[in-house]
Amino acid sequence: MNKVIPAIILSAQTMALGVVRALGQQGVPLVVVHYNSCDIAQRSRYATQALLAPDPQQDEEGFVAQIMQLAPKWSGGVIMPVSDETLLVTARHKERLSRHFRVACPDYATACQVVDKRMTYPLAATQGVRIPHTLIPHSLADLQSFCDEDLFPCLLKPAQSHLFHACFGTKMFFVETPAQLLDGYNRVAKAGLEVMIQEYIPGGDKEGANYNCYAIKGKTLVEFTADHVRNAPPCFGSPRVVRSRQINELLEPGRRLIQALNYSGYACIEFKRDIRDNEYTLMEINGRHNLSTALAVNCGINFPWLEYKHQAYGELPQAQIFKSGVYWIDLARDIGYSLKHYRDEPYALRDYLKPYREAHVWAICSGRDPLPFMQRIGHLAGELLRGKVRPEVKSNAVIDPLLALPHYTNK
Repeated sequence: MNKVIPAIILSAQTMALGVVRALGQQGVPLVVVHYNSCDIAQRSRYATQALLAPDPQQDEEGFVAQIMQLAPKWSGGVIMPVSDETLLVTARHKERLSRHFRVACPDYATACQVVDKRMTYPLAATQGVRIPHTLIPHSLADLQSFCDEDLFPCLLKPAQSHLFHACFGTKMFFVETPAQLLDGYNRVAKAGLEVMIQEYIPGGDKEGANYNCYAIKGKTLVEFTADHVRNAPPCFGSPRVVRSRQINELLEPGRRLIQALNYSGYACIEFKRDIRDNEYTLMEINGRHNLSTALAVNCGINFPWLEYKHQAYGELPQAQIFKSGVYWIDLARDIGYSLKHYRDEPYALRDYLKPYREAHVWAICSGRDPLPFMQRIGHLAGELLRGKVRPEVKSNAVIDPLLALPHYTNK
């Protein structure tokens, strides 16, 4: 490799920071495109250039135009979208962007199959991959039909998670009664979002698991598995602690999905183990680098580097062995949610401390790259001072203040 080809990272939150560090430590020149007030990766020491762009969900054309302005200096660079919104925008404009850059994302049709669960679940079912019982309501009559089946408790889940989370600040809602379902559906409908009513798969945070891979035309070349330890918020949030572990039960369903999609690139497929029969059920597919990217890197599989070398120089990734039993910890979220929910979560003090005593890697804080963590702490402090942090709800249930539907808690 004579010339070091740059990479252009789209998004700058925790997922992107893992990618920035994984590539920056290999000496790759990096442009970090940021657009959110919570962004932190643009402050990394490894960011050669930070570029502020319009939010792609609010000004898609402006976002793409900003990237195109990089062409004179960064032509030939590898574009890597690291959020659902940038994945969809990049895939939709892939042909246009490919005139000047190497674009590391699937085509638009495949990106939609990955991001939109209304398309993901039917595909999985055709491949014999276990999915939750799901209803896509189109009217109040559909809601009533579901209520008549008496399948409560259930989940009210978005078709596209990133849009739902941007609006309500959570991934889904746990529903116990027909009245709660109707109230939640009406509120989400007013926001103009599409939702699904889905079977609740019982089990706590530790039943969640990830199948990570790099594939070319449907053939997986590199694989990495991990299980969730604690989520934020508990049970229905994204991971705050993850552990690397060889989970053989995920390999076959993960490979079948990748093959069915004829997928090329990195993907993270999330499953949940059903405690009723110990079988894994598909939750979602992520067609971009995931929250705990640094975990695989620390365990010996640098997915961003593998993807970069493949896109930039045509080097095919080789299967690798990874270290098991290593923890990934999002320090600020783990401490915050542990203090807030220690009465609800089924953990003893030794359980909370175990990841810190074992081999681990931090999500954000780093002595060699301290500014992203400082940026995050500064943002949290500003939110507190402005009174924008959501208040604690005095109830036995964990309540989302925007929707007021009780979430499941482990007692």
